[in-house]
Formats: sequence, structure tokens, C-alpha cells
Amino acid sequence: MRCPYCNATDVKVLESRESPNEESIRRRRECENCEKRFTTYERVETIDISVVKKNGALEAFDRNKILKGIMTACQKRPVSREKIDDSVSRIESAVRSMDTTEVKSTKIGDLVMKQLMLLDDVAYVRFASVYKKFKDTTQFMKEINNLKATPKKIKAV
Repeated sequence: MRCPYCNATDVKVLESRESPNEESIRRRRECENCEKRFTTYERVETIDISVVKKNGALEAFDRNKILKGIMTACQKRPVSREKIDDSVSRIESAVRSMDTTEVKSTKIGDLVMKQLMLLDDVAYVRFASVYKKFKDTTQFMKEINNLKATPKKIKAV
């Protein structure tokens, strides 16, 4: 393991813990050279999943694309990185637990929407506006009203 700050190889593990879904291990590390701290995640390599895009093209499943989308939706919102990472792990777990190696992009988008609904209402509406291609404010208002009407306990993935 190399320090992302100074590139030294002398790093020590300060803390290890399993993610809530037990599919990854989070490790807090400290560089013995520059004394900066950083986090790493260990995951088991699993079978390859292909995403079927709307135009029918196949693309390799990329956890980082989901992370980037959620991070963008949660930008400048009071949502911790840990909660975002947990949500991405739940989505990935749901995708990998499907009985297929090909998953439609719309199914993944729906999973992301459900997780954002739990994380932050504003982030949810931001993502929905792009995902559902809102054309005007009427669509925003409709989505906000649907969000208000949905009980929190139903929102879980």
C-alpha cells in the first residue's frame, strides 16, 4: 500500500471495520513518513456484470459511475461520504444479487433513486431531474409532491 500524499510504502492500519452489508472492509491508515491519514476499502472481486444501456449497447458495470452520480447529486448537501459509500454498496449488492449477469441501466437508475430518497430529498430531486429528463417546473413539483407523500419506511431498497 502506498500513501496517496507522499507515495511512501510505510503505512500502518489504525482501524478496520466491515461495511454494514459485510461486502467490504474499510481501513483507516496512517503514513509513517508524512503522518497523513487516509481510508482504503477492500472488496472481493466478483463475477462481471454487464449493463444494458437504453440503446441496447452493453457496458461493464462500474461502481464508480454510481458513486460519481450520487456524489454529484449530494454536492453541497449535509450527507457524509460514509453514507454515500454505504448507499453505493447497497446498490452494488442489489445488482450482484440479481440472477443475471446483464442488468438494464434503468434498473440501476431506480436503485439509485431509492437510495437517494433515503439520503437527502434535495439530492433525490436533483438526480431525478436528470434521470427522468424534466422539461419544466411542473415535473419538479410533481416529483416533490410524490416525495412528500412517500413514507420514509417504504423508501428502503
